[in-house]
Amino acid sequence: MENVKEKCMENVINELMERKEKAKLGGGPEKIARQHESGHYTARERIEKLVDPGTFLELGLLAHSDQPGSEEISAGDGVITGLAKVNGRPIVLQAADKTVFAATEGMVYFRKTKAAHAFAVKRGFPLVNLMEGGGLRMPDGMGSDGISQMLFPDELLLHHRQVPMVTAILGDSFGGPTWTAVSSDFVTQVKGTTMAVAGPRMLEIATGEKVTNEELGGWQVHANHTGQVEHFAENEEVAIDELKQFLDYMPLHSGEEPPYRETMDDPYRSLDEVVDLVPTRQKRAYDMKKVIKQIVDDGTYLELKPSYGPAIITVLARINGRVVGIIANNPMQFAGAAGTKESDKATDFIVLCDSYHIPLIFLHDTPGFRVSSEAERLKMPTKIMVWNQALAQSTVPKISVVIRKSIGAAYGNMCGPTMGADFVVAWPTAEINFTGPEVGINVVYGQQLKNAENPEEEREKLLKLWGFDASPYKAAGKYLIDDVIDPRDTRKFLAQTLEYACNKNGAKSERLLANWPTGY
Repeated sequence: MENVKEKCMENVINELMERKEKAKLGGGPEKIARQHESGHYTARERIEKLVDPGTFLELGLLAHSDQPGSEEISAGDGVITGLAKVNGRPIVLQAADKTVFAATEGMVYFRKTKAAHAFAVKRGFPLVNLMEGGGLRMPDGMGSDGISQMLFPDELLLHHRQVPMVTAILGDSFGGPTWTAVSSDFVTQVKGTTMAVAGPRMLEIATGEKVTNEELGGWQVHANHTGQVEHFAENEEVAIDELKQFLDYMPLHSGEEPPYRETMDDPYRSLDEVVDLVPTRQKRAYDMKKVIKQIVDDGTYLELKPSYGPAIITVLARINGRVVGIIANNPMQFAGAAGTKESDKATDFIVLCDSYHIPLIFLHDTPGFRVSSEAERLKMPTKIMVWNQALAQSTVPKISVVIRKSIGAAYGNMCGPTMGADFVVAWPTAEINFTGPEVGINVVYGQQLKNAENPEEEREKLLKLWGFDASPYKAAGKYLIDDVIDPRDTRKFLAQTLEYACNKNGAKSERLLANWPTGY
């Protein structure tokens, strides 16, 4: 009798294993082959490339569509969810499975992703999304009953940056995957894929407009126009590696600081090369990224949105092992003058850093804002003030260094005096003023120059008489800035001031910006 029981249990276990093995094949061998033929990995292969070997704990493997008749052809209902570790740190993940109903979203799909998000927030783990797919599934979402159950997930709308959320767009993504991406803290997109609200076919049927996938939501659209994606990858391996890089700078959740990393890079190292990197002539361009590389630990940083609003540089890095966010003007682009895109980019970065307890460092070299009639039509005054509002409400430590020039309102937006910085210092090369002398001469003496017999000669005379002292020494003399520092001591100064600014509560912020929208 005992042997019969053992055999029955063996049969039960065998049946379980068969069910699970079948479920792991998703849409089946033919659809897996089709995914490979299209140049893409399957969802399970992507998970293997992301997580530490042997750490993936899948949840919902035996789930399937709740539509009658679809039970045997809907393994996982088009999404794989579970827990794992990345570089030894826990995460929650969800990976869209293109082999099952083209990774469209049914009711069980939603149930799984909602549960994954809830666990991530409850236990304080980052949420990683490996995305592609066609959005809401038909017929699941059809009819008043279907759409009434499958509108925007409230977990995206009420996330409040409780845990980092990162997304890779690894295949064409419409609807749901796009909503997930634009609600995330970091997005990387594989070149050749599309991310949009709806696909070209639906667009043509609905509006008559004919566009290609690339024109609708290809990587260049997001790199140059929308700013909805931080990084663009040549292939899936690179995209997944970029997710890992970003997570390395993030805390597991909003209740802790980012991970500290021991470094052998001397925090007091002299930056001897910056003497030659930064020209004293105000109008000569130079590569600010080379300056940043000199300042940060081991010359390593992760730049976000490099092509969008390129006159502002935003990077994550470390100084003496502590994660920092750096906002720097880029003299190689528009002389470092910010426009509307740069303003959005800076605001977004301030919100990110303040929400996850990352101190902010500002490196100034800007002639002011890029004003024009076009900029006014794009709400430049609002963009400037929204940037300032985010800056004013941020409570992480902030340190400001004027490297060469900081002119007009931009001096404030780059966290000049009275804007909440813990420390504001300048290099001796700094020029700080309401406006540059050339512009000032044109505004004040414009008519006189126009009537002069020799306007250029008259301009030179007026420039020599323009007596406003824009050097940093006047501000330092009245203790309006904290100091004028030797450029070679910049890394040492930042390492020292970070230690003091973070002494009481670490870099912990009050997270006043955590509920800030993910786009504006």
